[in-house]
Amino acid sequence: MAAALLPGTRITFSGAWQQVRGPVIVPLLRASVLLCVAMSAMLLAEKVYMAVVVLALRLLGRRPELQYRWEPMRDGDDPELGSAAYPMVLVQIPMYNEREVYQLSIGAACGLSWPSDRIIVQVLDDSTDPVVKELVQVECQRWARKGVNIKYETRNNRRGYKAGALKEAMKHGYVKDCDLVAIFDADFQPEPDFLSRSVPFLVHNPDIALVQARWKFVNADECLMTRMQEMSLDYHFKVEQEVGSSTYAFFGFNGTAGVWRISALNEAGGWKDRTTVEDMDLAVRASLKGWKFVYLGDLKVKNELPSTFKAFRYQQHRWSCGPANLFRKMVMEIIRNKKVTLWKKIHVVYNFFFLRKVVAHIVTFVFYCLVIPATVLVPEVEVPKWGCVYIPAIITLLSVVGTPRSVHL
Repeated sequence: MAAALLPGTRITFSGAWQQVRGPVIVPLLRASVLLCVAMSAMLLAEKVYMAVVVLALRLLGRRPELQYRWEPMRDGDDPELGSAAYPMVLVQIPMYNEREVYQLSIGAACGLSWPSDRIIVQVLDDSTDPVVKELVQVECQRWARKGVNIKYETRNNRRGYKAGALKEAMKHGYVKDCDLVAIFDADFQPEPDFLSRSVPFLVHNPDIALVQARWKFVNADECLMTRMQEMSLDYHFKVEQEVGSSTYAFFGFNGTAGVWRISALNEAGGWKDRTTVEDMDLAVRASLKGWKFVYLGDLKVKNELPSTFKAFRYQQHRWSCGPANLFRKMVMEIIRNKKVTLWKKIHVVYNFFFLRKVVAHIVTFVFYCLVIPATVLVPEVEVPKWGCVYIPAIITLLSVVGTPRSVHL
């Protein structure tokens, strides 16, 4: 009986497909092609714009040290003040079951060149593995015996994850004596001169809230996936962050390898766990208060890229979904804000959020994974060659300028 019904079923399906194909599928697919091609053109325009800005910055030699006041910290300028002339710096290292890297990160933070009485290292351990917690605590005790002012802090729960840990850490009494806070994820290893190169921007420019350093990847050559990540992130740091810092004094905080002015952090409302991109959330709120950010492309902090597909997928999911959710929550607040210029509002709403966090992901998935394959089944709909070949090729070439050694990939 099933075999007897099968031909009829095929005829019914074929007839239904023919009935909806002309009046429904073809117009819908054509509209999708036009929309995706238009969004691709928008992405191309932004890529070209940023390439022109970066080229102009290189030709003009416009560096942060020339754009803002910067002078090295000196011990002997005022003998009476001594080390008191240095701002009090809190160094935070949020951790979660970091068995492989906890020693490197704690050692790098404790090795920062800064007066010992003007720095506090705060290890925020949210580990659920009791063995790892014991190892981290013993490592902190070892550095404490060497004279480092290091604090080992834990919580009874993981509410808010990293944002919750950072928020809870700011409530300790000794934090009230600190002027600045430097944040390093557990797999980041700053060089000893990190503070001496970044802090002067905050000391000599009271309108600057954040100094962000660049990431340097120690395992970029581990596999093809890490090479591809290196290309994407190098473009982000060498182009997107550079343009945002030099042109608008705004960019998204990367969540690590940065120094915040604590008063600016508090004025912006502190850490919030309402999205998975708490770092970007804080940066946008601080910018709306009128604070400026500085990106230092020459200051690099070593770290590792996700080398397994599971870790990479988790990271990309957080980076993709979080910004869109934050954009939905804050778009009207940004538009209504009266403390920032119209130019910066346009940059934040259109370039930073809409193009990079919404349009880029929609085009990548909908156009290349759905619309173009669907046109194979509907030959009446054509995708212009310049829309599916030339524009993506140019975008790809412009995106790889930050990593010339991988252009062949």
